[in-house]
Amino acid sequence: MRSPTSIALKICGITRLDQAKEIASYGVDAIGVIGVHCSPRFVEEQQRRKLFAELKLCSPSLKRVWVVADLNEIDLDSALIGEGTPSAVQLHGNETPERCQVLRKKFPNIEWWKALRIRTANDLLLAESYKSSIDYLLLDAWSPNELGGSGQRIPLEWLQEQNHCLPWWLAGGISSELVPEIIKQVRPFGIDASSKLEIYPGIKDLKLVSSLVKSLQKISNQLMH
Repeated sequence: MRSPTSIALKICGITRLDQAKEIASYGVDAIGVIGVHCSPRFVEEQQRRKLFAELKLCSPSLKRVWVVADLNEIDLDSALIGEGTPSAVQLHGNETPERCQVLRKKFPNIEWWKALRIRTANDLLLAESYKSSIDYLLLDAWSPNELGGSGQRIPLEWLQEQNHCLPWWLAGGISSELVPEIIKQVRPFGIDASSKLEIYPGIKDLKLVSSLVKSLQKISNQLMH
């Protein structure tokens, strides 16, 4: 786990191996690949396994995050064996704390993240119920049309008084321009960025990714002094 003065960065919605390797070389902490079929950023199994296998070779410490939602038992089990497996699974559906606990016990070598889609400030109260069943929380803005990657933002004032029992990632409309204000007002464990860094869904603008990396590095250095 990172020190309290360092902010982790995950780039999500990656679809191409060349972009995954380039972004990994920037020193990001995690790369996310979407396993939700209805998403425009969905990656088929063969490509996903190849991408994760390559990332494991070139960046062993990088978190390889597979984003799924209410995935059935058979597909989940098969995805977590063999070559090119994720090191973390982000549950972005209606998975209960009990379901998360079962998965964590069944696959103890995998990190389990639970995404909460925040529509109102009261939705943040759900976080407490997951404290003993997952490794990380991910707080994302609610959208009526998408499970994630919508570019919507959670009002920062909702997060200021939160004292989460778990390390948490903030997602939703993240860009390098917004990061200083986010970190000034709240202190997440990590930042999760996707749609604001894209040319179109699944294809990142590497200049925007690089700019975000540099912005976070600058802030982390300031926090250390």
